[in-house]
Amino acid sequence: MEEVKNNSGQNLGIAALITAVITFVLAVIPCVGLIAIIPGIIAIVLATVGLSQASRGNSPRGVMLAGLIIAIIASMISFSQIFVAGKIVNKADKWPLNIQNIVNDVQDNVNKDIEDAKVSIKVESNGAKVEINTSSDKKDQEKKLEDLEGGNTPKKDTIQKHDSTQKHVIIRKKK
Repeated sequence: MEEVKNNSGQNLGIAALITAVITFVLAVIPCVGLIAIIPGIIAIVLATVGLSQASRGNSPRGVMLAGLIIAIIASMISFSQIFVAGKIVNKADKWPLNIQNIVNDVQDNVNKDIEDAKVSIKVESNGAKVEINTSSDKKDQEKKLEDLEGGNTPKKDTIQKHDSTQKHVIIRKKK
């Protein structure tokens, strides 16, 4: 009869160890680790019952202690994931605002870069060269508008040039 009790304590220890290992594997998987509390509690109960039966007899307690320790560690890892998930859920309401701020900053930077852009176009065909340099400077656009309103137009074989920040058009015709 004593041999049956010794065997049942050993069997509980092995069951606790196997359940504890399964709990540990589940606990270290993100998001899945939340459900590892259930087999962790089962492994702790099995190991505790096995240890109580082993204390009555002279059966080895190493397997049961290993199962208990692994089950406790795995349960703590799983329990900590509940707090991590809770913190993520609490902070999640601020994410859309942060993302919108980042998008607005990027959009402002792109618009600023486009406003500061300068374009240079050179066309050469049958001996005639046309070079157009533009920038998005507002002063440059106002000066060009004033030139156009005043009737100042570039003539052939002449160069009309403004300072480096403004548009200038160069029209040359080879003879």
